[in-house]
Amino acid sequence: MASRSTPPPRRPVGTVTRGTTNPNRLRRMDRWIAAMHGAALRRADDPVAVDLGYGAAPWTAVELLGRLREAAPRVRVVGIEIEPARVAGAEPYEREGLSFRHGGFEVPLDGGVRPALIRAANVLRQYDEEQVGAVWERLCSRLAPDGLLVEGTCDEIGRRHVWVALGPEGARTVTFATRLGSLERPSDLAERLPKALIHRNVPGEPVHAFLRDFDRAWAAAAPYASYGARQRWIRTARALSGDWPLADGPVRWRQGELTVRWEALRPSG
Repeated sequence: MASRSTPPPRRPVGTVTRGTTNPNRLRRMDRWIAAMHGAALRRADDPVAVDLGYGAAPWTAVELLGRLREAAPRVRVVGIEIEPARVAGAEPYEREGLSFRHGGFEVPLDGGVRPALIRAANVLRQYDEEQVGAVWERLCSRLAPDGLLVEGTCDEIGRRHVWVALGPEGARTVTFATRLGSLERPSDLAERLPKALIHRNVPGEPVHAFLRDFDRAWAAAAPYASYGARQRWIRTARALSGDWPLADGPVRWRQGELTVRWEALRPSG
């Protein structure tokens, strides 16, 4: 009789990122997630959030747990990294509600658990634009029915950030977030567009038209700068809402955020 052997473990899906990690880098994204998805996390029987590709140090996963637990005290965070040495380096930070494991876009969780949240920050920047759709589809297929995928990029210290929010059905919204005191014009955020959009910031593409209108509304709101950058941003958002389908309102605008429906920015062609 032929002997049986244990099949080798499957290779994680994806490639190793640079792993650049700074404490507090993802605070804007985390706070948005807690505010917008906190109710769904509270409703979940077993709310699991995945920090996918947390990088060379586990700070972002540690911070995600703290911020989400303010909105959903039962949430658990699993940090997933494709580089085994990074997983080993993160294990000393494990605690109740926080664990780390080796993996990639297949999102390996025990017992086939489907996460209520997958956050993938600064992960797809190194991939080709043509690969993004397949990655989104794979990650969305792993979500719980009421789950959320948040995928985007930010600068090294988290002043400027743009992300796409997706449900199991696909992309829903794009959020632009910034520290308002550092902003000269809204189109400065273009350098942080997610991979699906960053090469589309050219004439004829919706995202280019949106950023053009964003800058124009910001310039027109210049008189409000005397009341502070926040009031100027709010006035800018109100003006934009007349022509673009914004998905948020003054409560989020005051945080230096603005969210627009994905359909309005979807790449042409």
